[in-house]
Amino acid sequence: MQKDRKRYIVGITGASGAILGYRLVEELIQRNHIVDLVITRAGYCVLGTEIGVNEIEKRPNLNIYDIENITAPIASGSVKVDGMIVIPCSMGTLASIANGNSTNLLQRAADVTIKEQRKLILVPRETPLSIIHLKNMLTLAQTGAVLIPPMPAFYANPRTIDDVIDMVIGKVLKHLGIENDLHYEYEAKG
Repeated sequence: MQKDRKRYIVGITGASGAILGYRLVEELIQRNHIVDLVITRAGYCVLGTEIGVNEIEKRPNLNIYDIENITAPIASGSVKVDGMIVIPCSMGTLASIANGNSTNLLQRAADVTIKEQRKLILVPRETPLSIIHLKNMLTLAQTGAVLIPPMPAFYANPRTIDDVIDMVIGKVLKHLGIENDLHYEYEAKG
């Protein structure tokens, strides 16, 4: 594997905002990283509804795993990955991860990511947030997970939905340590 090439697990759940997961996969592959992709059944429904994609096209650097394939390599801590991103992350998936319930491959991969102390980024997509959601987010933050709700930064003057999407993807890439120009870094003046 190339020195700067990394391997990431990406999970797409049934929360609204499937374009975020889709765009992240595109950006990682474009940067020549390896992506292990897991999509929930509801995630496929949302991809179809929101962006008209019923399946992700197989291509180099992209491994697609069935959500029920609990024997996939990414279910084991012995497989080296550089991080995992669940984008968008439904509150059901977030709750399962926070409470160690590994009933499918996405949840198992997140559990392994936490136990191996690897980078875990969750992009939760729900509003308003209940106290249960907030407690689960706190639990995950206490394990070291990074939570990046897809909120627009209005100081960047986004003009289109693509600007907002790029901002979110740019923040995720930044937290993975991947240089990018997709989001605006605010610089205080004065």
